[in-house]
Amino acid sequence: MEKWNQTSNDFILLGLLPQNQTGLLLLLLIIFVFVLACLGNSGMTTLILLDPRLHTPMYFLLSQLSLMDLMYISSTVPKMASNFLSGQKSISFLGCAMQIFFFITMGCSEGLLLASMAYDRFVAICHPLHYPIRMSKIMCLKLILGSWTLGAINSLAHTIYTFQIPYCRSRAINHFFCDIPAMMPLACMDTWVYEYMVFVSTTLFLLLPFLGITASYGRVLFAVFHMRSKEGRKKAFTTCSTHLTVVTFYYAPFVYTYLRPKNLRSPEEDKILAVFYSVLTPMLNPIVYSLRNKEVLGAMRRVCEIFSSRKK
Repeated sequence: MEKWNQTSNDFILLGLLPQNQTGLLLLLLIIFVFVLACLGNSGMTTLILLDPRLHTPMYFLLSQLSLMDLMYISSTVPKMASNFLSGQKSISFLGCAMQIFFFITMGCSEGLLLASMAYDRFVAICHPLHYPIRMSKIMCLKLILGSWTLGAINSLAHTIYTFQIPYCRSRAINHFFCDIPAMMPLACMDTWVYEYMVFVSTTLFLLLPFLGITASYGRVLFAVFHMRSKEGRKKAFTTCSTHLTVVTFYYAPFVYTYLRPKNLRSPEEDKILAVFYSVLTPMLNPIVYSLRNKEVLGAMRRVCEIFSSRKK
């Protein structure tokens, strides 16, 4: 057990990796994934901004997903790497609060945004004639602002309440970032009411959007199989399967972690699951959306040609 000075307001992050050569190799792998995620998501956002052909609701939503993923992975990995390399496991009270705020904001906002992207594909495939009206620029902007705003409000409420709880036992958090479920066992008061509110919040921001996405894609796949055009069917199926891949990687470990009863949780299992939705998913999103999307690949070629011609 870590020795802890009870007069300090700092927390201790016990971390994910062992302090040995194996841990160092795994950290280098995580840093590599982090760099890929930063390059991929910043590149995707820039590409959508530069290419006029990608100025459509689907790609505006995708640019926001890339921005969220960039902030999402940046809220956890740099601090984890810094603590491992320096040998210092502490995180300040304010730093922990900021980490929780940004992590929950990005997590909830991304859950809502993925639901918006599913709605966009549902309207485009099942109601193509109504698409310009139902997914106008104003509607797209409302969906984006709504995702960010609701995620931030929910996160602010959780952050404020979490740091009003007295922590009189240990301040050693058995995780690699400040995570609410990992902090609750450290409280010196009964937190069952707040844990119930976390359950409700997870249901509203993750489970319900996931069920909505599943229902909308079920309807989309039904419509795809009845398409007469093979080319249109193939394009629609490719787009939907891409979205479903992202959704599965994101929602499954997230929902499993936050909706499990406390007596079934394992700190080691929670940390491994957290790697999936906080590290791997932000890296996979730009890869999945670029390699399986002809429009994005075409935009990449056009932008590269523009820059190469300027150099000449």
